Amino acid sequence: MAPSAMSRWTKSLSEARPASFWLDDPGRPAPEPALTGAETCDLLVVGGGYSGLWTALIAKERDPARDVVLVEGREVGWAASGRNGGFCAASLTHGLPNGLTRWPDEIHTLERLGARNLDAIEETVARHSIDCDFERTGEIDVATEPYQARELRDWYEEIRSKGLADGVEYLDAEAVRDQVNSPTFEAGLYDRRGVAMLHPAKLAWGLKRACVDLGVRVYEHTPALGLKPYGAGMAVHTPYGAIRARTVALGTNIFPSLVRRVRAYTVPVYDYALMTEPLTPGQLASIGWKNRQGLGDSANQFHYFRLSADNRVLWGGYDAVYPYGGRVRAEYDDRPETYAKLAGHFFGCFPQLEGVRFTHAWGGAIDTCTRFSAFFGTAHAGKVAYAAGYTGLGVGATRFGAEVMLDLLAGERTERTELEMVRRKPLPFPPEPFAWTGIALTKWSLARADAQGGQRNLWLRTMDKLGLGFDS
Repeated sequence: MAPSAMSRWTKSLSEARPASFWLDDPGRPAPEPALTGAETCDLLVVGGGYSGLWTALIAKERDPARDVVLVEGREVGWAASGRNGGFCAASLTHGLPNGLTRWPDEIHTLERLGARNLDAIEETVARHSIDCDFERTGEIDVATEPYQARELRDWYEEIRSKGLADGVEYLDAEAVRDQVNSPTFEAGLYDRRGVAMLHPAKLAWGLKRACVDLGVRVYEHTPALGLKPYGAGMAVHTPYGAIRARTVALGTNIFPSLVRRVRAYTVPVYDYALMTEPLTPGQLASIGWKNRQGLGDSANQFHYFRLSADNRVLWGGYDAVYPYGGRVRAEYDDRPETYAKLAGHFFGCFPQLEGVRFTHAWGGAIDTCTRFSAFFGTAHAGKVAYAAGYTGLGVGATRFGAEVMLDLLAGERTERTELEMVRRKPLPFPPEPFAWTGIALTKWSLARADAQGGQRNLWLRTMDKLGLGFDS
């Protein structure tokens, strides 16, 4: 990277606020008061991100008489739910390739349930008048190297042969550049119905309002500090009070689970993103993007990018940073070296946008597990349920996870609870230093594969055979 080019790209970051664009909103709602004193309820939901919000909302919709309390340690939507890319995907398995590899006998069911789940999100947004810029635009996976174009074509033929390509279209270089004009695009797979774009923080805030309207008691700035059996139910203590509940649903994801044995199944990975200033009509015309799809490239270390409602470009991904020891700390949320790298990649993709400036640059932790899609379970004789491990694709899949947790707490056998994906857990991560060493070696190997035409080395092939294949 030439110094002059680096200087040009870093200048584009000179006014970028180190904050999530989505959360930096003057219309951000005031938090609910913290819990003080003692409460009782039928269902306690811990966590005010999507996982907890969907659980509380669906619990009240299933049974309006159910007494539901939700507690959030800071403010609703402040963490991963308010700082992601705003891609709401139908996939429950972190993409069809991961799902087909891990659950080939269930994949048609999982795809059908995922499509139904996305439809239900769209319907909920409309029914509760949640103003979150919901757009059912679809998504294009783009190839930026000739070998990736060949792989996309082969993958398209494979899913067609398995009856899994409904609504998916293969685009050659001319066709994909007609959709979005980048000189780096060699081909694309256009999923026309399986992904929506939305404003992630506004979705969280809207779900909170819907919960409150249905009678959920929401307490913010109320961390759950401990969980233990109490009589026929469970008790959770908080800084200024305590809650007794018949059942508890844990939607804490990357934050340490109140069920200690679950902690070994997830690690934090830090993801980073940039947001540009609004594009002018001329700048937007120079890149096309008339249909406003989400996009992601096909490299192991991939980027995701999209347009906001006011025609800014969100550009994120590539670096996935695992901190030694798996600690979640605020100082990891800001990483200038990654912002500079992302800015360079952005202008490499869209050279016609040179001169555009970034207004926001941010990062934060997401939870991942060794199978890269959610896992589920219960504890304390079925009185506690949990879901975690969404690996960055939780905007949509957390609603499905909420339904699974409620099914498990009810002791019901449903189509969801009978899934192998739900019944079985991933392998836990090893202790340090083995976790850090394995993740570092995997990242190095993925970068090497991207630089060598996709050729996977012995380490990656071994991980694939063990069911531990990893992409970014």
